[in-house]
Amino acid sequence: MRGKQYHHPLKLTAPWEKDAGFGRKLKTYRNHTKIIAQPGIVMKVLRRKRIVLFMAYFLLLALTMLNLANYKWTKEPQQCNHQMRSATYQSRSDIRFLYRPSLAKKRQLIYVLTTWRSGSSFFGELFNQNHEVFFLYEPMWHIWQKLYPGDAVSLQGAARDMLSSLYRCDLSVFQLYNSPGGKNFTSLGLFGATLNKVVCSYPLCSAYRKDVVGMVDDKVCKKCPPQSLRLLEEECLKYNTVVIKGVRILDVNVLAPLMEDPSLDLKVIHLVRDPRAVANSRIKSRHGLIRENLQVVRSRDPKLRRIPFVDPGHKANKKDGSDYHSIGAMEVICDRTSRTLRTALNPPSWLKGKYMVVRYEDLVENPVKTLRNIYRFANLTTNHDIESFALNMTSGSSSSSKPFIVSSRNATQAASAWRTVLSIQQIKQVEDYCHHSMSVLGYERVRTAMEAKDLSKPLLSRSKI
Repeated sequence: MRGKQYHHPLKLTAPWEKDAGFGRKLKTYRNHTKIIAQPGIVMKVLRRKRIVLFMAYFLLLALTMLNLANYKWTKEPQQCNHQMRSATYQSRSDIRFLYRPSLAKKRQLIYVLTTWRSGSSFFGELFNQNHEVFFLYEPMWHIWQKLYPGDAVSLQGAARDMLSSLYRCDLSVFQLYNSPGGKNFTSLGLFGATLNKVVCSYPLCSAYRKDVVGMVDDKVCKKCPPQSLRLLEEECLKYNTVVIKGVRILDVNVLAPLMEDPSLDLKVIHLVRDPRAVANSRIKSRHGLIRENLQVVRSRDPKLRRIPFVDPGHKANKKDGSDYHSIGAMEVICDRTSRTLRTALNPPSWLKGKYMVVRYEDLVENPVKTLRNIYRFANLTTNHDIESFALNMTSGSSSSSKPFIVSSRNATQAASAWRTVLSIQQIKQVEDYCHHSMSVLGYERVRTAMEAKDLSKPLLSRSKI
């Protein structure tokens, strides 16, 4: 037994047969020794793995480049789809609302840049009466009312943002300026809605027809059923031209981001009027402009020293305080007008071919010719009814008795009424505030009260723009 030896065969376990750490043995390949013995096969396998790795790397690189290109594309402004006439309304939270197909042809967008008491209500009617135009009257009024007593300059950004939405027919922006807990905005809740031909005509209301030229009676339109903003948006999308008239954008440079936006085709029509006539009209309608006057005056530069223009021996009264704010607001208005005119005299690329100045005096003196020039700039076609409307509204026999009401009147006589109403001190104060814009636009200054009252002497020369 001592010499008897027991030989146990040594069993070698390959590394791939060892326990993998989870109590399992991997599958054993019987021909592993053959693979090891043939290095050519090993090299072929390694080469295949290397090719697969290279292909995976290039695929990952390509996907990364495509993702970056897509990211850049989504950052660029995209055009809204204004041709989806019958598409169902989608909420702003619906991502599909942001990625609609682009338009083959952009819509023409017009902003009427002007100030209070410049004849802008009548001017707006020239677009409101056109059946091809979706017209909005003073939509930024809601901002000024909601954010009162904010000063005029600080509200410019909010006004521009509202325009950006409205030109895309997104009227939900009005809801942002609704009273807390108030009812949803309707078509009749918009400022000036009861005089709007779109709101008061078929299909939103049966009181009027959009293709028939004629003023809207607000008492009739008030009886129209209030429609949701969704339906008004759908109407907006049907029009190829959208015109918004506003007095609360003080400077064309505020609109630069919108005019540079490639998805918007925005043009500006700058309606101007002799600032002395504007001041006179502001004084006449001072009770209706109390809030606006205060908001504008609050934007004056407090560091400037101002020389008061007061009649010698005149005793101050409450009326003088109202007149002070009415004329004092002209300082801010003319300063911002001058900024616009300086930009227009040396226009940047975003303004070239997209800016037009219209003097109110030229419009009332030759309404048909001026209207045709305006329509040509806006890519609209005039017709006999519109031209007759413009002519009749400026050649009436009466003068205006109520501010903010558009009616037939002797507009030429109204344009020069300031010459016999304002004192020479008030005239000098306005001229001091507005001397630059008056010089550019062709409004001549007066030296004496006698010269101002001499209606036979014209004070209008050729505009430099």
